Amino acid sequence: MHQVSGRWKLGFALALITSLVWSTLPIGLEVAFVQFDPQTVSWLRFLVSALILGGWLAMRGALPRLKGLEPKVWLLLAVSLAGIIGNYLLYAYALEYASPTVNQTVIQLAPMFLLLGGVVFMQERIGTAQRIGLVVLIAGLLLFFNQRLAEIASLSGRYFIGIVLLVLASIVWAAYGIAQKLLLRALGAQQILWLIYVGATVAMLPMVDLKLLHHVPAAQLIAVGYCCFNTLAGYGAFAAALEHWEVSRVGAVLATAPIFTLGAMWLTEHLWPGLLRPESLNGLAVVGAFAVVAGSIVSALGSRRAPA
Repeated sequence: MHQVSGRWKLGFALALITSLVWSTLPIGLEVAFVQFDPQTVSWLRFLVSALILGGWLAMRGALPRLKGLEPKVWLLLAVSLAGIIGNYLLYAYALEYASPTVNQTVIQLAPMFLLLGGVVFMQERIGTAQRIGLVVLIAGLLLFFNQRLAEIASLSGRYFIGIVLLVLASIVWAAYGIAQKLLLRALGAQQILWLIYVGATVAMLPMVDLKLLHHVPAAQLIAVGYCCFNTLAGYGAFAAALEHWEVSRVGAVLATAPIFTLGAMWLTEHLWPGLLRPESLNGLAVVGAFAVVAGSIVSALGSRRAPA
C-alpha cells in the first residue's frame, strides 16, 4: 500500500501550483484552437512532455524497468492511458461549445467522481461532509447556469453538448486519478507519467494533422507552447503532490481552479481585448462558481480516510 510522505507543506505547494497551472489551461487551448484541432494540440502536449520528462528521467537513471511489471500494473497503465487521453480530448472539444470558466467550473465534478471511485474501488465511506459538499456543489452549478437552465433542460443546443462532454471528461479523469494512485504502489509518479505520455503519443499519432504545423501565427504558437508546458508542469506537480499529501487534501486545493480561471479571464480580457470570447456571467453565476468550489472543498476535506 502506498503511503504519503507526510510533508504536507510541500504537498500543499505542489497542489496549489497544479491548480494555478490548470486554471489557465482552457485560455491557452482556446487561443491555440484558432489554428489547431483538439487532437493535434493534445498530441503535441503529450509528445513534448514525453521528450522532456524522458530526458530528465534518463539523466537520473530513473527510466522505468518494464520487464518485471505484473499484469495488473499493465492493466492500470491502460486505464490511466485511456482516462487521460479521453479527458484531454473531451475537455478540448467542450471548449468549442462553452467558455473557459464554464469548463473549469463543470470539471469540478471530477473530484466527486473520484470520491465515488474511492467508495467502489478502495472501500471509502461517504460521510456527512461529502453529502453536504455534494448538495452545495449541485446548488452551485444550478446558480452558475441560471442564465442557461432552459437550454440545458431542453437536452439540446451547443451549450448542452458542452456540458455533456465535460461530465464525460470528469468521469474519465476520475478513472485516471484512481489508476494513478494505485500505480504508485509499483512505480514512481514521474515514471507513471512518462509511460502515459509515451503511450498517448503513439496512440494518438493517427489522429494528428501535421499540416497544421506549417505557418503558425505567433499567438497560436505561444498558446500551444504554453499548453505543452501546462501538461508537464500541471501533471508533474499533481503526481508529486500525491506522493506527499492525501488525495482528498490535494483535491480540495485543486477545487480552487475555477476562481483562478475567473481572474485569469478578467486579466486576459483587459490586457488583450478581443483575444477570447467575452464571459457573460451575471452575479448569480459568479456566486454559483464560488459555491461549486466550496462544495468541492468540503467534500474533499471531509474524507474520513484518504485513498491508498
